[in-house]
Amino acid sequence: MSETTRLEAFSDGVLAIAITLLVLDLRVPLEDTLHGSLASALADEWPAYAAYVTSFLVIGIIWVNHHGVFSLVNRVDRVTLFLNLLLLMAVVAIPFTTALLSEYLRAGGRDARTAALVYSLVMLAMSVAFAGLFAHLARHAERLADGVDPVAVRRSIVRFSAVGLLLYVGTVIVALFSAPLCLIAHFLIALYYCFQQIRPGRRPAEA
Repeated sequence: MSETTRLEAFSDGVLAIAITLLVLDLRVPLEDTLHGSLASALADEWPAYAAYVTSFLVIGIIWVNHHGVFSLVNRVDRVTLFLNLLLLMAVVAIPFTTALLSEYLRAGGRDARTAALVYSLVMLAMSVAFAGLFAHLARHAERLADGVDPVAVRRSIVRFSAVGLLLYVGTVIVALFSAPLCLIAHFLIALYYCFQQIRPGRRPAEA
């Protein structure tokens, strides 16, 4: 098993655990605690559902893009391994921040904004780690797979990394004013990354 394959396998396992932990924040309304109908009790849990869907989409897209990045890579070095660990460290914190935001989203006021701020800061940390990882790989052509155009990959840094960093900084600012709008912003950013932002191109044929 190659180092790249081992890195992807380890990352896949961590991402799978993180995305699975999100469901633990979804609670079943107990019959003896209902103050109305079950439908009403389920509707009252909308913050948990909204946060769950958003974070599930975020981690899912991270997994897709992580696979896309390493499909371009032929070799990894020690720096790559540590940058990947930083990315995973941020990702595994997402279930906690998701539970925090879903708990305080309806509270409004300072607590809701604080929860949204913590959520956004973790997402920003994830974006910084992913940007650093991709930039490191893109700037070392010798580690790219055969047939991948290093110039095209480097050109993708702005679209894949820089834009994301600016968007996540924006969510930190939005969190200071509105927790619900902050969650919507994160959902929209996830939709942005649903589309291919990396253009590997083809290495020019040698004469």
